[in-house]
Amino acid sequence: MIDPSPLLRCEHLTVRRGRREVIRDVSAEFRAGEIVALLGPNGAGKSTLLDALAGALPAAGGRVERHGRVAIALQSPDLARRSVLSNVVLALAWWGVPRSERATRAREALRAIAAEHLAARPAATLSGGERRRVHLARAIAVRPDVLLLDEPFAGLDAEVRASLLEDALSALRSSARATLVVVHDRAEAWALADRLLIMLDGRLVASGPPRELLERPPSVEVARFLGFDGMLDDGREVVLTRPVHVVLDARGPLAGRVARAIPLEDGVRLELELDQGRLYTVASLPAPQPGEPVRVRLDGGVRFPAPHRAEAVERQFPAGNLGTP
Repeated sequence: MIDPSPLLRCEHLTVRRGRREVIRDVSAEFRAGEIVALLGPNGAGKSTLLDALAGALPAAGGRVERHGRVAIALQSPDLARRSVLSNVVLALAWWGVPRSERATRAREALRAIAAEHLAARPAATLSGGERRRVHLARAIAVRPDVLLLDEPFAGLDAEVRASLLEDALSALRSSARATLVVVHDRAEAWALADRLLIMLDGRLVASGPPRELLERPPSVEVARFLGFDGMLDDGREVVLTRPVHVVLDARGPLAGRVARAIPLEDGVRLELELDQGRLYTVASLPAPQPGEPVRVRLDGGVRFPAPHRAEAVERQFPAGNLGTP
């Protein structure tokens, strides 16, 4: 159940680092009971926004309202040269938690993130994934009203990240807390978030449930960032697609040829050239080879009317450099 009263709010927030304006006119609210993911490419301003929301950076314009305690866990999981349990207890001591409660709360937090078995281990012996778990446990243990996490899954291989994501989802869920998580990967946002914020070039350009934004992105720039790498332009409108929308079909209405074929674990990623533009799809083996003619049909995609032009969109958001895998 999400409380209608925001625990954290910013209005027309602008933040500068030196003379450079990093955050531009950002307004957002965060409520108890929801997990919000902030997604954007490197350099978009995500970490700067988190620092400003936490009070670590001053606002150059606008304002931030905080209700209750706000805790931030930075990207680097630095731990003291002591045991795992002592690291979590140390965080509780810094927050002024009574000594008699610290060990119990520390163990509860480690248990919540599936790391209680590490309690007696020296921090120096932990793997990268284990360090991330302890880092999250410290943040959870202090029981803030607002929890800000800066890329808590960064630098982990796929298997370790998937396991941590699964455990973090239940550990972070709280009806009494608002949680904002900065992520770089779309899969992390989809796994965690009730609501997704997309930041590009210091601006919040979209907000909504992840599935809704994926199915109905509000603009060309958001669609391109979310993986709509294919583009057709018939002179009246631009059609953007993801590979799942493009189906090889011998009776399909669109004709093209295979420009490139990139082997994948379970198939081939095909780049298709058409008179109206370029599409991408994933085909099972055996797949058409480069140079072969194909016919396709579209099963989805998003359409944007003029004045959006394919050439302008491609210059701003080239298909090979979408900012996130």
